[in-house]
Amino acid sequence: MSKITIAIDGYSSTGKSTVAKQLAKHLGYVYVDSGAMYRAVTYFAMEHGLIDENHFDVEGLLDKLSEIKVSFKFNAALGFAEVYLNGVNIEKEIRTLEVSRFVSQVATVPQVRAQLVQHQKQMGAEKGVVMDGRDIGTVVFPDAELKLFMTASAETRALRRYSELLERGDDVSFEAVLKNVEERDYIDSHRKDSPLIKAKDAIEIDNSNLSLEEQFDEIKKLVNKVLHA
Repeated sequence: MSKITIAIDGYSSTGKSTVAKQLAKHLGYVYVDSGAMYRAVTYFAMEHGLIDENHFDVEGLLDKLSEIKVSFKFNAALGFAEVYLNGVNIEKEIRTLEVSRFVSQVATVPQVRAQLVQHQKQMGAEKGVVMDGRDIGTVVFPDAELKLFMTASAETRALRRYSELLERGDDVSFEAVLKNVEERDYIDSHRKDSPLIKAKDAIEIDNSNLSLEEQFDEIKKLVNKVLHA
């Protein structure tokens, strides 16, 4: 059976990564979390004092862009690939609300997007890949055999994210998480370079009222339809 490319786009905290991991494991495909790549660059910028609540030194980040090497290494115990920045595992560090506050700003920088998109295209050159993000079906893999667009209400997504952060032991408020979700939605949808939009041929999945099992069953049917077309 020929392998395909599956592109999953959508808003933050819609469970893109969760379903992408499920699909990759189910199909024996490679999973790539493109959002984690932008988070890694954001973390790099934060660690080098290039971005905070008061400033964003874009030129400084661009000067150091060649120093940033993002990679993925499969962790058999976890069942998915973790993110590495210049050889160091930063999977936990990039999932904080602090990184979430700045990642959409970093993702608006055209040179950052160009470098990461090129890397993403290389990762998917052999097909047999499931990649999630904001512009996978529109920019990275416009010819993907299956494109999904994940959505849910801002409140639903904020509650999911809030619960995840609490389970991690992070000290956050629901109001702060909701504000972050809404701000990221606006920035992602209004940036000039590769804004978050639904590809014309993408299938929209509103999972506001779907369980993870129901969602996965629905998406598996869509995958099987493409595979057996």
